[in-house]
Amino acid sequence: MANKIVEYAKLLRLPGLGGLAIPPVFGALSVGMYDLDSLVILFVIGALSAIYGFVLNDYADVKLDSLIPELKDKPLVKGAIARKDAVAVCVFSMILAFFFTFLLWKGETLTNHRLAALGCLVVAGLLGSVYNLYGKKIIASDFLVSTSMSLVFLFGALSFSDDIGILSWAIFFLTFNQTLHMNAVEGGLKDADHDYLMGVTNIALRWGVKVEDSKIFIPFLFKALGMGIRLFSVFLVFLPFLLGMDYYLWQIPLLVALLSGVLFIEIRFLYLSFFHRTQIRKLIAATNFLRYMVVPIILIGSIGIIRGVILVFLPIVWYIVFTPLLSIRLFQPEM
Repeated sequence: MANKIVEYAKLLRLPGLGGLAIPPVFGALSVGMYDLDSLVILFVIGALSAIYGFVLNDYADVKLDSLIPELKDKPLVKGAIARKDAVAVCVFSMILAFFFTFLLWKGETLTNHRLAALGCLVVAGLLGSVYNLYGKKIIASDFLVSTSMSLVFLFGALSFSDDIGILSWAIFFLTFNQTLHMNAVEGGLKDADHDYLMGVTNIALRWGVKVEDSKIFIPFLFKALGMGIRLFSVFLVFLPFLLGMDYYLWQIPLLVALLSGVLFIEIRFLYLSFFHRTQIRKLIAATNFLRYMVVPIILIGSIGIIRGVILVFLPIVWYIVFTPLLSIRLFQPEM
């Protein structure tokens, strides 16, 4: 029984949910919603949305994942959880997400902006489903999942306000950018040694990324894509401050330090000479933890230092607490 619980926790990406579930919370905070009960419900909805997406992805990619030695212990790959049970998890997650959505608005008028929020959640689910089930055959399908994640953020904002300002839109596009990079660039390089075996159609392969005899070749155009996404994210981070948002003076150098770290890792990532998936996974994990800190620090001037600090450390503390319980090595996620 205990082993089954561990396998389901792995399938649900439990250690990563501290960061994966946070976008709708950021959305609400960006429009001035600080009620703790509402934020907790949004976190649950974000977690259920992430679970739906990742479990559906595992369901669709069982054959592909079975080609990768490092992924042999994934629950669906080794048969610890049946594929039909993964489908049941997806359906249950979707139902619960909408249940908690209406719980979030219990006793409130179903205004136009809440209807728009509901629409965002529905479209996010549809786009995520198309990406997970058919994305391997659609060039640039990464834009679908990036839009999906951004809409989950927008759901959190529209749930409480129709006054979406520059702060919210900057984080909306930042969420899009980060998801696009995670899927198109990080995912494209991480899986470059086997994607072609399954006839995958993605930007990395189309633009000439290839692995031969443990060496990886990354064309200049693909490097420009990765660095361009990162530099546009830097612009988005500072845009609200440039347009007059209140901030503490120390926020700027702290953000500069974090983003410098992200760019440093990006250079190492894009200029790899040898293909070592373990090293690539470590680089991805490192940059993910740095970027998770960025949005809370942007928000500190609006939400206060205490809330900001909690949000900065929530993903990494969550990860460190839950990862050892699943016998997974820290900072080497199974992906």
